Amino acid sequence: MSWITLTTTSFRWEAELMQQILAAHQIPARIVDLGVASYLGAGSATALQVLPEDRPTASLLISPIEEEPESNS
Repeated sequence: MSWITLTTTSFRWEAELMQQILAAHQIPARIVDLGVASYLGAGSATALQVLPEDRPTASLLISPIEEEPESNS
């Protein structure tokens, strides 16, 4: 089974939150530590990985919400 990196972050808690969002939609995901353990809250690089067939849906679920500009009418 091959996994692809969906995103990387400096904070493990952020990757865990994204993993929980994906799990709520039955999308398998895993977290891979890319660096040394956190030191004094500095964080370490972490990758969130998903299966290739789940990438499009997972990307949409964790992407920021785009707000529409307000019209000045």
